[in-house]
Amino acid sequence: MYEERGSRIDGAVVWTRTAHPSAYPVLPDGCMDLLWSEGRLLVAGPDTHAHVPGGGAAWAGVRFGPGFAPVFFGVPAHELRDRRVELADLWGAAESRRLAERIGEAADRAAELEAVALRRAARTGPPDPVLQAVVRHLDAGGTVRGAADAVGLGARQLHRRALDGFGYGPKTLARVLRLQRALALVRRGDAYAVAAVAAGCADQPHLAREMRAMTGLTLGAYEALANSETPIPSGSSTTA
Repeated sequence: MYEERGSRIDGAVVWTRTAHPSAYPVLPDGCMDLLWSEGRLLVAGPDTHAHVPGGGAAWAGVRFGPGFAPVFFGVPAHELRDRRVELADLWGAAESRRLAERIGEAADRAAELEAVALRRAARTGPPDPVLQAVVRHLDAGGTVRGAADAVGLGARQLHRRALDGFGYGPKTLARVLRLQRALALVRRGDAYAVAAVAAGCADQPHLAREMRAMTGLTLGAYEALANSETPIPSGSSTTA
């Protein structure tokens, strides 16, 4: 079973997945995660395609919205794109081992993982406000050019900032956010054609092509998973 709740960390959610033999695809959403499972701490970078996690293990995670995680982890997002890495590779083996042991001994591992993240976030400071403005503009259906104009950056400057903050360029982020908007409408029960146009696609075939390209799923297959008894994750929240 997968569950999530809002976090005390700005722009983040806390989630858990109990041990389950089935693996559900994690779809691209621009997010990055701090993960704990079976005594290990890992980092999930931003995905450009669906990731199918290994089944059987229990997980806890803190998922950071687009642009929030690079300052937290201390590494540009593009270095972690489509990757799952040990936290020790970023923060050092001793620190990662100490934190993993603390979380493993806690009665509520998800809460302790969040507490670890809160302490780290208090030291690292806020995310880039320019990138947060870009996310808001694109998630509202705005264009990349409009986002660049809104924050006062040229196209090349915005692309460089986006690579560091999101893991990929603003055009890719816009596609990812558009797909997530459409899928939220599908989960709500909207017809595919209605969801496609409302999210910013030209029509239903356009949405279907984007779905195939970024997830490998048809809309019908996704809807069947979304309506199953075990909810699928809504973000980059599990690892193999």
